[in-house]
Amino acid sequence: MENNISTQLRDIKPLLEIPDSSYYIYWGLIVFGLLLLFGIVFFVIKKVWENRKVNLSKRYVEALKNINWIDTKKSAYEATYYARLLATDERKKELFSQLEPMLEQYKYKKEVENLDIDTRNKFNLYVQVANESI
Repeated sequence: MENNISTQLRDIKPLLEIPDSSYYIYWGLIVFGLLLLFGIVFFVIKKVWENRKVNLSKRYVEALKNINWIDTKKSAYEATYYARLLATDERKKELFSQLEPMLEQYKYKKEVENLDIDTRNKFNLYVQVANESI
C-alpha cells in the first residue's frame, strides 16, 4: 500500500508559477485615466480661455465705441489704452502705430483743443477693423 502511495505522488508535479500581469494592468489603467482626465481638463481650460479672450476683446471694442470725445485729453488716454490692448494682429498693430502719434498730441498738455478730423477718421477706422476681427 505504501508503494502505491509513493507511485501516486510521483505523478504530482510541482506548482507552476502563473504569470500575473494584473499589477501592471492596474497601474496602466490608473495612468491612462489620469492622462485622460488631464486631457479633458486641458481642453476645457483652453476653451474657457479662448472664450474669455473673445469676451475681453468685445468689451474693449465696446469701450472704444463708447468714448465720449468731449473731454479730449481723457478720451485720448482711454483710446490709447484700449487700442493698445486690442492691437494683437499685424493690421491692428500697424493701424495703432499710425493712430498713437495722432493721439499723443492730446495727452501731455494742460489744455488741448478738440479732436481733429484726421485723428477721428483714423480712430474710427481702427475701431471698425477691431470690430470686424472679433
